[in-house]
Amino acid sequence: MILPKKFRGLLGLCLLLTAVACNNEKPAQSEEGTATTQATNEPSVVVPAVMGFSIVNQYPHDTKAFTEGLEFRDGFLYESVGQYGRSDIRKTELATGKVLQTAKMEDRYFGEGLTILNDKLYQLTYKEGRGFVYDVKSFKTVGTFSFPTQEGWGMTNNGTHLIFSDGSNKIYYMDPASQQIVKQLTVTDEHGPVYRINELEMIKGYIYANQWQVDVILKIDTATGNVVARADMSGLRMQGGIPPSTGDESAPETMNGIAYDATGNRIFVTGKNWPKLFEVKLDN
Repeated sequence: MILPKKFRGLLGLCLLLTAVACNNEKPAQSEEGTATTQATNEPSVVVPAVMGFSIVNQYPHDTKAFTEGLEFRDGFLYESVGQYGRSDIRKTELATGKVLQTAKMEDRYFGEGLTILNDKLYQLTYKEGRGFVYDVKSFKTVGTFSFPTQEGWGMTNNGTHLIFSDGSNKIYYMDPASQQIVKQLTVTDEHGPVYRINELEMIKGYIYANQWQVDVILKIDTATGNVVARADMSGLRMQGGIPPSTGDESAPETMNGIAYDATGNRIFVTGKNWPKLFEVKLDN
């Protein structure tokens, strides 16, 4: 059957519109002809990798040391011990745990995180808003500094800036000369903000962090704040003979303290009032 000319025109227009509609339903094509996903404005979710751990060595640790900060430098451990009336900084011998040098804080201060930068030892206080600077050799106080957060928790450095936490999901970078905050990281994982960021250590460009009240070590990207790896350290207690936490502040408490020996590529961890300090293998 031959359609009249006006119907043939209408049929052609319908076929053309149908073809266009079908073509618009096809996925976007890349230059190579492969289908690609349309870009969105939603941020990508980073699922942290799983870091396993193994114990390499065990060393004695003072059971009265309520560990708040830990650092390894030139063959020795430097530690900040907390609690009002008992806070100090100390230099200890790794193999024996013997305290070689100490400087006690005034009873009104609660010592927190510490780090060593340019032969100076920097130490935070818990709620006093004041930090102390010591000569790393003599332990004499050579200065103080202030910080703008309500609390001071963990501390490390990147060779230029002091980097500290305050128990929230924030990590702050401070210029030690001006005492100004120059950078801030918001720590997140696949579930959202990560709170109670505690003791910190810079290892190969990443921040490794304890999370308070949880036997976990987080590996944090310093560019984004994303937790890129997570180590469940709960088995360390059983393997190392550390009793479970009971909430008694005179007994072994929460895991806290990470130190890194860059020369030997060794990671050391301990906890508040733990009888042992461990060298562990993570992803180092």
